[in-house]
Amino acid sequence: MKDRAVIVYSPEVLRYRFGPEHPFDPLRLRMTWDLMQESGLLRPEHVRAPQPATEEELALVHDRHYIEAVKRAGQGGEPPVPPGGGEPSWESFGLGTEDTPIFPDMHEASALITGGTLMAARLVMEGKAEHAFSLAGGLHHAQRHMASGFCVYNDIGVAIAWLRKEFDARVAYIDTDAHHGDGVQWLFYDDPGVLTISFHETGKYLYPGTGDIHERGTGAGYGYSVNVPLEPFTEDDSWLELLHQALPILISRFEPDIIISQNGCDGHHLDPLTHLSATTRLYREIPKLVHQLAHEACDGRWVAVGGGGYEIWRVVPRAWTLLWAELSHQPIPEVIPDRWLERWSPYSPDLLPDRFIDAPDAFPPIPRRVEIENRNRVTLRRALMGTPFYT
Repeated sequence: MKDRAVIVYSPEVLRYRFGPEHPFDPLRLRMTWDLMQESGLLRPEHVRAPQPATEEELALVHDRHYIEAVKRAGQGGEPPVPPGGGEPSWESFGLGTEDTPIFPDMHEASALITGGTLMAARLVMEGKAEHAFSLAGGLHHAQRHMASGFCVYNDIGVAIAWLRKEFDARVAYIDTDAHHGDGVQWLFYDDPGVLTISFHETGKYLYPGTGDIHERGTGAGYGYSVNVPLEPFTEDDSWLELLHQALPILISRFEPDIIISQNGCDGHHLDPLTHLSATTRLYREIPKLVHQLAHEACDGRWVAVGGGGYEIWRVVPRAWTLLWAELSHQPIPEVIPDRWLERWSPYSPDLLPDRFIDAPDAFPPIPRRVEIENRNRVTLRRALMGTPFYT
């Protein structure tokens, strides 16, 4: 019998940890899981423990020299010679950098997260679940030959490549992380069977510096990469206006067999690494729209993953609990449970909010709001005009 929704998670994914001072802190996953439980949104039948991706599965998108480098790095070995020759160095594989430091058992931890997202895709595509959420997934910056931007293996890319290989599935990938979904885009840049859609803060001011509207794909894949770079300080209403204008057109005309959404919540006003001004209302409304589109376009087949989010106390647990509530067809909670607040407040550097949805006056309005909204509208029109789905 098909499950309506499953969530792929185990405490073992917390081993993906770059160190105590690194912003990509797995504590956010533990806190989110705890908030879901305290909110009464998790039952034993919902949960699946991830299994590590095999080397063959990783090699669907990653170079084997790179996989070997990750293995060596995590075991304290010496770096291999890069595929193109030259002096051996971890930096040539994107490892040992400030963004992606080496940590023990790096391969094993990264393969487990990748396997979790692959499991979510398999459960949905094989008809064993309608929707699936890989909570620790969303490592969308990893490239074929190297790590990048806190991401070692590209779990999303592996899942999409597996779906293409095993089912010849048409995959719509929707990325609403504040940082451009560059790794996934480049992996499928020439594939018309994968539509990548990324709404992100403009790369003029933010890592990875990509995601311009002119990045539209190549060869047969031209027009199947859609980028909407948002102005800094974009707020909920502008973001939602663009999403509601673009996604129904793109999804209905592409006719996917499955939707994969990356749900980074680092576009929130409080996030320390970005310059956008969303509230948690956005992170209630995005899953609602994607959920609707999945049922309209592909019989409900929807895989959600996490992603960025660096305000781990006040934003990430609320945003991803809202996502799980929507994905699992459960009422959206209004109040943060007292037990959760009592457990985590002593550790938080800031007062924790007691509601899931930020109050309308929680943050001051942006002075350039009208100008930002108008610029975003122009950007969307220019982005859509470069696709085969817009008339």
